[in-house]
Amino acid sequence: MNATGSGRALAFRGRCVLAKALFAVGLLAAGLINPGLVAGAERSARGPAPASAPLQWQGAAFEGDRDALAKLAAAGAKVVRVYSESHAWVLDEAQRLGLKVVMGLWVGHPRLGFRLDDREAVERQEQGIRQFVLRYRAHPALLAWGVGNEVELAQTDPLPAWREVDRLAGIVKALDAAHPTMMTVSDHSDEDLRLLAGCCPHVDLLGVNVYAGGLFEILPRLRAAGVKKPVVIAEFGPLGQWQAGHKPWGAPIEPTSTEKAAYFRDALTFLAREPQVKGAFPFLWGAKLEQTETWHGLLLGDGSLTGMTDALSAAWGKRISAPAPVIRGIGIAADEFAPGQEISAGVDAASFDGSPLRTEWKVLTESVGRRPDSDHEPPLERMAVRVLHEDAASVRFMAPERPGAYRLYITLRDRNGKAATANLPFLVR
Repeated sequence: MNATGSGRALAFRGRCVLAKALFAVGLLAAGLINPGLVAGAERSARGPAPASAPLQWQGAAFEGDRDALAKLAAAGAKVVRVYSESHAWVLDEAQRLGLKVVMGLWVGHPRLGFRLDDREAVERQEQGIRQFVLRYRAHPALLAWGVGNEVELAQTDPLPAWREVDRLAGIVKALDAAHPTMMTVSDHSDEDLRLLAGCCPHVDLLGVNVYAGGLFEILPRLRAAGVKKPVVIAEFGPLGQWQAGHKPWGAPIEPTSTEKAAYFRDALTFLAREPQVKGAFPFLWGAKLEQTETWHGLLLGDGSLTGMTDALSAAWGKRISAPAPVIRGIGIAADEFAPGQEISAGVDAASFDGSPLRTEWKVLTESVGRRPDSDHEPPLERMAVRVLHEDAASVRFMAPERPGAYRLYITLRDRNGKAATANLPFLVR
């Protein structure tokens, strides 16, 4: 479904704005966003203000192709973080683009079946890391080694995983004393952070993946736990699907791209004032299917830039002359529908200069989650629905005949090709 128009207000604009306000108030009450985020979402579409001071490592966590990497460099990034040896190609491309690389060395996760007590598997993993480090340690684009990413996830006791990461970091340091080692952990309880403070002497930098309001609290928590190492915010972003409010049938409510952009503005401004933070990597420069098609990706699947990439670029010192569209509200007639029932929905949005927006509406199945042995999710199914009417601001269509959980995805594009995204979960039964 596609439509063009002026982005005018909908008849039920009041409902959309009220829903957005209540959503923001709920996040504030839950302590999941910084209070500045709400005000930030209403700032001028002329573009976000830059952070007060640059971080040493300005860039993003990356998973994409060469075109996406080139866009990251053009946006003003200086550093790119990649997760595994499969992204070795990034080193040469980064050198060409003037970027430095935090090169990931993948360490197997016990939750995904890797056994720390399997000597052969541990030795095989070590040998692979040794060979990779020896091959790339002199690469001019190499900035640091990222040894593992959240290896301890889902473990009652994180120490065995952390000790293995530290052992491997020691091997990396013995092979390459010229580049620092970084381990990356998820946001943990204060008790676990105290364990972390003294467990890993071969790790030079502590990377932490932290989301939503947790970002604004993690540094004092680390200090209170006794962590002395320089900190890299190795991933960060707005509300994750595990933190967001849910519909009664369990579907999490995704913030719009405009709300996410406001979060990134506030987060980068905050981090720039923290001397313990060496760098920060927004998650994720690229497109990623995780719960939805748009929750964590800073780009769309076709590579389109968004208000989120504008926010990052401004924080990295770039002037945004043509900001992405802004979403002011979204709404749907109800949460639940009968098979074949008419559904109406809409969006209140605007381009920065008032020029017409083009809107794509599509219905996809709800995610069924990750496979037990993988971090990847099966593709979502696009539903062929009967469209009764569509324009840039509203759509009417018939609910799928098959009962189940769905989302209406809304993608708005301006004349410059920049995009804004939102989605609305609904249930058919």
